[in-house]
Amino acid sequence: MNSSIAIRDVKLYKATSTLKKPIADATHTLTEISFIVMRIQLENGIIGESYLLSFQYSPNAIVGALKDIIPVIKGYNANETGAVYQKLDDLAEYFGNQGILRWAQATINIAMWDAWGKTLGQPIHKILGTYKEKVSIYGSGGWISYSIDELIEEVTNYADRGFKAVKIKVGSPKVSTDVERLRLVREAVGNKVDIMMDANQGMDLPSAMKLAREARDLNINWFEEPIHHQNFQGYEILKNQTGISLAMGEREFDTLPLRELATRNALDIWQPDILRIGGVEAWRESAALAKSFHLPVLPHYYKDYDVPLLCTISNGVGVESFDWVDPLIDNPMVIQDGFAKPHDLPGWGFRFIDDRMTEIKL
Repeated sequence: MNSSIAIRDVKLYKATSTLKKPIADATHTLTEISFIVMRIQLENGIIGESYLLSFQYSPNAIVGALKDIIPVIKGYNANETGAVYQKLDDLAEYFGNQGILRWAQATINIAMWDAWGKTLGQPIHKILGTYKEKVSIYGSGGWISYSIDELIEEVTNYADRGFKAVKIKVGSPKVSTDVERLRLVREAVGNKVDIMMDANQGMDLPSAMKLAREARDLNINWFEEPIHHQNFQGYEILKNQTGISLAMGEREFDTLPLRELATRNALDIWQPDILRIGGVEAWRESAALAKSFHLPVLPHYYKDYDVPLLCTISNGVGVESFDWVDPLIDNPMVIQDGFAKPHDLPGWGFRFIDDRMTEIKL
């Protein structure tokens, strides 16, 4: 074992982004935009970092899960990501390999990759092999809680910044409300900007079918998580009877739903969440499985991780963008003309600013 790259110490922090007032989608109200940040220090002094989007949900649970893995991972080399993943998978089996323990696995995995990239002096996308130099990016938001003025301001701001696509939330109590909001967004951004819609599993099948049909004339690119993510038959019916393109994957801790939906021809875009799916290797394995079904990959939320990884696969087509983390890190991702480029510094290429974080006592 090369002790110079062994994990010596682990620290946890919390960082919070500004949120002027609560925001809501069809199923959740968010009162806080917060992140848990993990830093691992190697024996050679190199720091590897990762973060997860936590909102206000179960702060003691996720911090507890992260605390539990710290004694286990100390002493492992930064490049032993697979060995650490398997060790944690074995330990988690009793309480379950999905859910919050998977988040903990992914958090250390991402930090280890950062430390390994810094050890090699190379960005992650160059270590894994590069297919492309930039990735299409879309602006996300369009919360149901927004007033019409707030909604239009957000999407036009994205368009003014060069984004070629925007996604807004749907799943209002009345389908007609969603249709009207979509219509106003189309009027605001014109036909040169693509529009997608996301129900966050907040609709039943009849309502989702009605919305898909009534929004057809607005040229909606795809419908994300219209119904419960395990309602595989419902996705099949929705796809076959309305013809709308369907996207999902952010809620998944493994690839079983991907296989189930793909074999039913009920999925058009695979959207893995790198924290839920388990980290870099699991993310890339899911992308490979999607490729075997000729499905493109367009991940959920984590653009600073997803853009480098998308540049390493042949079926990566785009990435989601929120601005929440940008004021908290030292090297925000460059977005120009609707494309994002991976960071060019070693590892993931960015770190959280020290004075924007509060250390979590272990």
